[in-house]
Amino acid sequence: MTAINQFIDNEVKSNDVVLFMKGTPGFPQCGFSGQVVQILDYLEIDYKGVNILTSDELRQGIKEYSQWPTIPQLYVKGEFVGGCDIIREMFQAGELQTFLNEKGVAAKAA
Repeated sequence: MTAINQFIDNEVKSNDVVLFMKGTPGFPQCGFSGQVVQILDYLEIDYKGVNILTSDELRQGIKEYSQWPTIPQLYVKGEFVGGCDIIREMFQAGELQTFLNEKGVAAKAA
């Protein structure tokens, strides 16, 4: 396992909710990352944002780690949930809140 894979694996496994994104939760640097941040903030989720723009190695590594080609990527309790479209669809259908609660992550009811 490469150093970048170990870093990603550690972030995913040591944080209940982690969002690999362009920018930071306070300053998203792409619209898709911003949408996921808005959803997580609306649900009052305690999560860690990891800025993939700090390193080309990290930007490529997260895509290989998840076998998912786009950013942002949301992980809950070590499980890859999806990118912006999936998160938005789950949120709009009320499935994201149910999923988070089932995983033991406190989410505000929408």
